[in-house]
Amino acid sequence: MAEYYERYIDQIIEKKLKSSGALVVEGPKFCGKTTTSLRYAKSSIRLNTRQAIELAKIETKNVLHGDTPRVIDEWQTVPDIWNHVKGWIDENPGFGQFILTGSSTPADKSEIYHSGAGRIATLKMRTMSLAESKDSTETVSLSELFENPDVNVFDENKNSSLSDIAHFVCRGGWPLSVVAGKDIALDVTKNYYQGLFNFEYSENEKYRNKNPELMRMILRSYARNISSESALKTIQNDVINSNNRTLDDKTLNSYLDALKDLFIIEDLEAWNPNIRSKAAIRTTPTRHFVDTSIATAVLGVSPADLMNDLNSFGLFFEDMAVRDLIIYSSLLDGTVKHYRDSSGLECDAIIHLENGKWAAIEIKLGGEKLISEGADNLNKLKKEVNENNLAFRMILTATGPAYRRSDGIYVVPITCLTK
Repeated sequence: MAEYYERYIDQIIEKKLKSSGALVVEGPKFCGKTTTSLRYAKSSIRLNTRQAIELAKIETKNVLHGDTPRVIDEWQTVPDIWNHVKGWIDENPGFGQFILTGSSTPADKSEIYHSGAGRIATLKMRTMSLAESKDSTETVSLSELFENPDVNVFDENKNSSLSDIAHFVCRGGWPLSVVAGKDIALDVTKNYYQGLFNFEYSENEKYRNKNPELMRMILRSYARNISSESALKTIQNDVINSNNRTLDDKTLNSYLDALKDLFIIEDLEAWNPNIRSKAAIRTTPTRHFVDTSIATAVLGVSPADLMNDLNSFGLFFEDMAVRDLIIYSSLLDGTVKHYRDSSGLECDAIIHLENGKWAAIEIKLGGEKLISEGADNLNKLKKEVNENNLAFRMILTATGPAYRRSDGIYVVPITCLTK
């Protein structure tokens, strides 16, 4: 049996099971939802075959019978399970009774008759951050920076190279890729990608009716616009011009909705603070993937390709860095957004905590010139935003040492960062 790497979401699952009757753990296929959830289960059922699904549709209530916590894997294939779980908890009050796992949203949400508020909590599981995959020294803690913005930071970070980062970008955070040797990790990720759009026998008509090749075309355009604020019209025209085909608005939106429901793409929303100037805040989201390796796979990009094109490497690196920041921030009850205004001032990532504290982070590959540009942006942002509770500013890099600049800005390589 492969070694289990501790996941940060374990802490959240334990907490949620103590405060809700049922927990829904959703996220992309292959990210480890079932493996992690089964660690908390006393019984389980998997709805991963046509026979199991058909039987569950006929005798839905029987799916719930078993010692608790009970894991119901791929519950979304029988959406009525939600209603039965809600009803069961109403009749048998108690915390931590069910864990429902799913790699897509239900085909027909109209079959869910109750919100589940107060009974069913939802949690999104992602691929592994570099701290979880043991590729970070974890010498710089986001939570510590929020608690003590004057903390001393220094790490020479001599054991991490740019080529290592290129490998992490293309490998992704898929558990089976992480535990595989470096010589086959990329092949494991490639095999996952190649099977991603096999919808021929899907129970979900929403996906079964999608053209896999068109989905790849749209995904390729999304990957070409990764970490940018490209308008959907730009992506639409890119697909049309690159593939000599038609693509109307309705079809594009339908495919993008499917990609989001499958937890493949995930846009970063804009942060809307109070600002001192009259500049207008841009609200276009930044285009991102749940895991950057999907973007490199759809474009056929290798670690060597990234090393030969540092401009593109920077965009893919930003996407991976956003993934890690979202994972780390989730343990702090924080959200991650981006900032851009009409004057051109921007910030790659804003972490905002429920208690009002926030941090501004610029994401750069590294090097004196890029770090200086990032620092200029962060200093301008500090003057521009009329918000209290700014905890810290950081430039998150791919390589180099971790240290604190004279202007108070932290420079931290991603292989030193943790929650």
